[in-house]
Amino acid sequence: MNLEEYAAKRSVLQPAGIPTPRGTICKTPEEAAAAVRNIGPSVVKAQVPAGKRGKSGGIKMADKPEEGAAAVRQIVGMTIGGSRVEQVLVEERCPIERELYAAVLTDVTSRSPLILFSTEGGMDIEEVAEKKPAAIRRHIVDIDRGFGAADAATLLKGLDLGAASAAVADILVKLYKAFSENDAELVEINPLAVLKDGRVIALDCKFVLDDASAVRKPDLAKVAAPPQMTALEKRGADVGLKFIQLDGNVGVLANGAGLTMTTMDVIDHFGGKPANFLEIGGEAYTKSEIALDLVLSNPGVKSLVINFCGAFARTDVMAEGVVKAWEKLNPAVPVFFSIHGTGEKEAVKLVKERLGIEPYDLMEDAVKAAIEAAK
Repeated sequence: MNLEEYAAKRSVLQPAGIPTPRGTICKTPEEAAAAVRNIGPSVVKAQVPAGKRGKSGGIKMADKPEEGAAAVRQIVGMTIGGSRVEQVLVEERCPIERELYAAVLTDVTSRSPLILFSTEGGMDIEEVAEKKPAAIRRHIVDIDRGFGAADAATLLKGLDLGAASAAVADILVKLYKAFSENDAELVEINPLAVLKDGRVIALDCKFVLDDASAVRKPDLAKVAAPPQMTALEKRGADVGLKFIQLDGNVGVLANGAGLTMTTMDVIDHFGGKPANFLEIGGEAYTKSEIALDLVLSNPGVKSLVINFCGAFARTDVMAEGVVKAWEKLNPAVPVFFSIHGTGEKEAVKLVKERLGIEPYDLMEDAVKAAIEAAK
């Protein structure tokens, strides 16, 4: 779950004691004009859960109230990163001396929180990583020990931050605390600005909440941006299916999220492109017709892999649901089955007798055949 900049600042950074500029949310030209009149020279920023707002024309300067109003007329209604701009953040313009970068995220390799810091703020961190990898400092956090002032000082040692060093170190400690206490997947400040008067302030913030923590963090979930869904994804969500539409041409239907992702990885490994994520494990197999229709409604799908692996769940029960759905929908797309586990013999027999299709012994062979058929 993504928070827009204003929500991340108000709900995460400010409660953590991290300084942010004065600002207010506006939806109309009149509100923006009043905000600039009150604040003074301002930055008007589109509020969407996406990056590159400046490059898309979603950030404008306003010295006068009428300029704030004009900025809102230009920005509201834009589409940035797939999201329509409905409101802007009018924020005081700060005299910047230096731009830094700071973030805390979950590192999948170490399975620990990872703190990133760079003096190359204001740029895409991916670009910095590619062109100047040494410019990014990293600190893997031992969650039992935490991250304190001494750790921050070590991370910043030799970076010549001058009088700002203590304030930056303090913000890093607070940023890690905000990350851990708010069940975050990512909290990022870019830029973290050193101002001409010596203050250190967060000019932007990106915050991603772990979806599974919505119940634990209802206040954050409440202010999260609504997820951007395609029409097919919304259809899936409405019936309780987690469907993610991709731009590939090989459809995927499998039982369990792990097996589904594995199937997608194998498709990619052999040079294909998966067209979706959709698993029908658990009771979802009872929605086989809806699931199959979702996958096949993606106009990019040229072939389909159905991959079942049963332990406690019976593959023949899952196959029965899919076969009935296939007989009813009667699609023209070629389909390739791989079935293993509990009820395998019955499932294979069912598919052969009802659909006239011979399931593959190996998932890899089913995937290769589907990739070839999709060409």
